[in-house]
Amino acid sequence: MMTALSRRSFLTVAGTAAVAARPAERIPVGAHPWVYAAPRPQNDITGVLDEIFADFSAAGMEFIELMHTALLPGDAVERIGALSERHRLPVLGASYSAPMFRREEHARILDEAGLVAERLQKLSARTLGATVGSANRRKTTEELDAQAEVLRRMTGIFSQRGITINLHNHSYEVAEQEYDLAGTLQRVPDSKLGPDIDWLINAGVDPIDFLRRHRSRIVYAHLRDRDAKGVWTEALGEGVVDFAGVARTLREIGFSGQLAIELAHPRGFQLTRPLRESLRISREHVRRVMGF
Repeated sequence: MMTALSRRSFLTVAGTAAVAARPAERIPVGAHPWVYAAPRPQNDITGVLDEIFADFSAAGMEFIELMHTALLPGDAVERIGALSERHRLPVLGASYSAPMFRREEHARILDEAGLVAERLQKLSARTLGATVGSANRRKTTEELDAQAEVLRRMTGIFSQRGITINLHNHSYEVAEQEYDLAGTLQRVPDSKLGPDIDWLINAGVDPIDFLRRHRSRIVYAHLRDRDAKGVWTEALGEGVVDFAGVARTLREIGFSGQLAIELAHPRGFQLTRPLRESLRISREHVRRVMGF
């Protein structure tokens, strides 16, 4: 059985070797498992982790970004560490979503954050994509204050474990001239960003302009494709998103973070091929068109 130290050594060596094998301008590209979670009860991927790791590895991904719920079971570190070693797929971090604007939820959120941070550290992870939660309306000043307060406390919890938080957006954070995000950045000015390019487009925000305006904050990004009607495609490269333009802009702003492919399908969509194949096609598109 692997010890925490041997897992950490393996992941560090694997990650270092992968980076060393690339030209200096290359950016690590991995994936997020949302497309596996979407059809499952409570979006819980625990029961399909073996499949996800196998598919991501076969598709040529360089890391996996977990959903935080996969880290909650008592055997999560041991199981995920073993899968990471078997498939030579480092765990870069996890995504985390909670209604941070609700002050009454703060104690629960901080308790959960402590557990997630501890387990990510044991897996040698180094990033957390945080989503602040939607109120389905414009948040009040008091709610934005509460949201910022718990983010600051979470940042401390994770930074003590060597993990950097980036703010991951859906549409609501960047709608209305980026009202929600701007409220957070005003209150937590040292926040890092991990924008979702597709959700920016969905909210009517030009991703190229967004990347340029927030250049000093961008440490991560999610990639997904859509057709001319705004419908998600089965894989990257089958829609109209200007990934070449995104790549040029990332180079222009000196981006040195990571990119995660996050496939999603419209409700009721019927797959035309295995997810593993769509992931492989997506990874090849990023390599060919973006140069990463």
